[in-house]
Amino acid sequence: MKKKKTISRRNFIRGTLAAAASVTFVPRHVLGGKGFTSPSDQLTKAIIGVGGMGRVHIEYGGARLLAVCDVDEHHLQKALEMAGEGVKGYKDFREVLDRADIDIVHIATPPHWHALMAAAAARAGKDIWCEKPMTRTIAEGREVIAAVQAAGRIFRLNTWFRFRGQFYGFGTTVEPIKKVVQSGLLGWPLKVTVSGVTGFNWKFFWSGKTHLEPQPVPSHLDYDMWLGPAPYKPYHPHRVHGSFRGYWDYDGGGLGDMGQHYLDPIQYILGKDHTSPIEIEVDAPQQHPDAVGSWRRIRMRYADGCEIILDGENRDKDAAFIAGPDGKLFKGFKSDVPNLKKKLASFPDPEPQQVDFIEAVKTRCRFALNEENGHRSCTLINLGKAALRLGRRLWFDPDKQGFIADEEANRLIDQPMRAPWHL
Repeated sequence: MKKKKTISRRNFIRGTLAAAASVTFVPRHVLGGKGFTSPSDQLTKAIIGVGGMGRVHIEYGGARLLAVCDVDEHHLQKALEMAGEGVKGYKDFREVLDRADIDIVHIATPPHWHALMAAAAARAGKDIWCEKPMTRTIAEGREVIAAVQAAGRIFRLNTWFRFRGQFYGFGTTVEPIKKVVQSGLLGWPLKVTVSGVTGFNWKFFWSGKTHLEPQPVPSHLDYDMWLGPAPYKPYHPHRVHGSFRGYWDYDGGGLGDMGQHYLDPIQYILGKDHTSPIEIEVDAPQQHPDAVGSWRRIRMRYADGCEIILDGENRDKDAAFIAGPDGKLFKGFKSDVPNLKKKLASFPDPEPQQVDFIEAVKTRCRFALNEENGHRSCTLINLGKAALRLGRRLWFDPDKQGFIADEEANRLIDQPMRAPWHL
């Protein structure tokens, strides 16, 4: 008989008790002792979810792969073939977390699993590399922060444009854009417009379908485990794997999947890693309760007057990426501020960040994009999703992290998980 799945089995109970007692786990290479090699040796890792992005990350420097996990046997076998000898496959992520010889867990599942797995990994003494968006709801983000910090873990969110790589449409990293804002040459407050002009494609083809006829579950897929904490819905192939992004239960369309790539650097550029917008306004067709649809425009305003405009229709073709009362910055790092680059030379560079995840794990130094600032940029995604689903303006308290006098909106902050799963 197949065992009933329950989140509390084996040392999950011990892990939860350890977290409650504020025990800090330290990696094997720091502690030494049995099985200890050398601090210069590679750390070990496991990947949970190897349907697409997980297989992309089978190899990255400084971490030796020991385990892969997926509820789809086809995905699991492909990953094992790619990984080679010495790597074990699992269908249940809890068995991966039971292994004392794994230092890092890379979570590459659909977003409805991110928070639950990240919190469980932290309580099991693992450091965490998590794909974006960080969490599916705002409350889940708060739970991840609490679990990671109680256990003393290192957390990395896998979007990197705030610290490396060319930012979309600019031909440069984010650092000089941050320096422009930090210098005050554009004035304050600022308006940031994210549209096709700066290279963004909101991927509205990742919308869901509204009339799905139930179909038999393939024998190679454990659909109940794929759903996990998400509400039960009859199986249809469009719900799972790449097209899951089109359903509110698992993600939030192109905004959910790609939005944090764009909005996380904007939080950093504007110096808003500690806060969130107070007003969210949408212009969109009425959304289906199950399937994500398209939208025309989302506007988010901070308490100091700074705004982020998400241009779903790409209608602001001449808009500056950043506009202030004293100047503008356009795609290609062009500006109407005379001699901008020359003027910038006299201003200090942004503060350095720890951008090497493996080094962060070894030294126990917080990574550049971690559980706290990652939660704040993911909150932008979840605020936009809430306004879209309700089809109206929302008011948000960034300190309490709740909507103001709006019970319906607050129900989207802390959505229940399907039993027996819970945070």
